[in-house]
Amino acid sequence: MLSELQIADFRAALLEWFDRHQRDLPWRQTTDPYAIWVSEIMLQQTRVTAVIPYYERFLNRFPTHSALAAAPEADVLAHWAGLGYYYRARNLQSAAKQMQSDGGFPTSYEAIRALPGVGEYTAAAVASIAFQLPHASVDGNVLRVLSRVCEDDTDIGSGSGRRHFGNLAEAMLDRSRPGVFNQAMMELGATICLPTNPQCLVCPVSAGCRARIAGRQNDLPVNRKPAKTVRINRTVFWIEQHDRVLLWQRPASSRLMPGFWELPERLQLPAALPGRKMGAFRHAITFHDYRFEVAEAFLPNEPFPKEPFRNELGTCQWVPLAELERLPASTILKKARRVVMKHLTKEESKRAVAVAGIARNT
Repeated sequence: MLSELQIADFRAALLEWFDRHQRDLPWRQTTDPYAIWVSEIMLQQTRVTAVIPYYERFLNRFPTHSALAAAPEADVLAHWAGLGYYYRARNLQSAAKQMQSDGGFPTSYEAIRALPGVGEYTAAAVASIAFQLPHASVDGNVLRVLSRVCEDDTDIGSGSGRRHFGNLAEAMLDRSRPGVFNQAMMELGATICLPTNPQCLVCPVSAGCRARIAGRQNDLPVNRKPAKTVRINRTVFWIEQHDRVLLWQRPASSRLMPGFWELPERLQLPAALPGRKMGAFRHAITFHDYRFEVAEAFLPNEPFPKEPFRNELGTCQWVPLAELERLPASTILKKARRVVMKHLTKEESKRAVAVAGIARNT
């Protein structure tokens, strides 16, 4: 633990740096607790650069909690599609409906914490940034900064370790500017105090960083339970007819992304006949690394069914290609469509070259 004087020096150096060098992010241009809350939910497990366009589009469509509460769920999911972890969008709307019932956005840490999908970190971030309440927000970036500055090898992967660093963060919090301090800690971890190769030469608090002084900055933080990457290969079918593509919709009871549209796989269409391979793409979810192959496929019972057909995994039906942009489509479907479009463009180019060659030889 640092001394009071060391903590005071740390606060002063950190806040001076942040005031001068903070990134220009859209959610830092507002004091609206609703907009700040939306940004914090979107930033859960998602990179800042990926969030920005979604954040701006989402707020343009749902500028208030009342607008979000009144919107059709499909519309909310369609504006969230691509961010992943879709339970976050549903929790946002559930919380917005709760606000609508309660008469507005909650103004205390405890009431914010009680919203669906809000944990300790998010509640502290929103409470401190929007209402200047003295609560330290501790995410992975903050854990790393604390561990290095204090040269603390407590395991950040354990529950007791997180509680330990939570108490440490509360002790170091600048209660005169809690929202700015929390953002500065996260900013330092995101841009300077990186997981590998921390930028100690330009770090504003390096003079008092015990890990840097001891040459241990690359050894901390300690996480004794690193997740192992699981690699999985899957094949999705692209079945197209008359400007329509065959998709399946996850049932409302699905634990994962209910209501979203996907390309079918062998589980949905066990009798499908795979054709040519159209391409492949990768898709990462937490510690799962998926490789999806996109294959053209055919149904053996032609003519193809006109009406939706169902099994226990969901509903398959023909969807006009022109409607895909308006549906809550999964990221996997969007990536697969890009693969198909690229494949078709190459095929068209090959045909054009072949036709040109025949014309020259005649």
